[in-house]
Amino acid sequence: MRQFFRMLLLALVLLTVALVSALTAMRFAIHGREVTIPNLVGMTPLQAEHAVAASGLQVVVERQFYSPDIPEGKIMSQVPAPAAKVRRGWAIRVAQSLGPQRVAIPDVTGESERVAELNIRRRGLDLGSVAEINLPETVADQVVSQSPPANSSGVSAPKISLLVSRGPGAAEFLMPNFVGQPLGSVTLALQDAGLKVGKVSVVPTPQAAGETQATPSSQAALAPPGAASMIVTQSPAAGKKVVAGSTVDFGVR
Repeated sequence: MRQFFRMLLLALVLLTVALVSALTAMRFAIHGREVTIPNLVGMTPLQAEHAVAASGLQVVVERQFYSPDIPEGKIMSQVPAPAAKVRRGWAIRVAQSLGPQRVAIPDVTGESERVAELNIRRRGLDLGSVAEINLPETVADQVVSQSPPANSSGVSAPKISLLVSRGPGAAEFLMPNFVGQPLGSVTLALQDAGLKVGKVSVVPTPQAAGETQATPSSQAALAPPGAASMIVTQSPAAGKKVVAGSTVDFGVR
């Protein structure tokens, strides 16, 4: 019996050693490939690539900014921050200094979007975001505002964002309720408002209780819609927003 317990105890000890070894190996496999991010600020991108090559990391120049304090070509900031733990093969995103601002910001307001972009890029600047807006009394495709403004100083990024007019917007209306009105007068009202009559279809009269169902031949004999036809349905419905030039469909009797 003692021999049995000795063998059982030995088996438990061996199992415990095996589990500890497996956990140690797993921990080493997970954390053994981690590396520490070095401080790359103040280096050139080429110097930074050499500094992280042995750690299996990559350097990606993601943005460029003007800086009166950091020399041109040097790294200003980095993500992840120094001393962070990452896996091998991780990419460190850095911002590079362009040095002090030496390029004058041109005035491109009043130009077309295409001409403005050419003028911006000709000065070594980049086109930032382009927003569009409908403005009355403006020419379509005309730059109405820019950021930063012309001749600005202390600009951080070499980009100019534009606000471009798309001309006056189409007039909007709230669709009135035309149900119960004659088609002729409604057609004239729509024309005055800049809207159009779309599809006009005849809606059969509902059958009273006890009446026989109308045959297809009797439905085909329904009188075509005329100016005196009364509107019973409309699309878009009353209260919906529509713009000038939209069409309105009717069902009449």
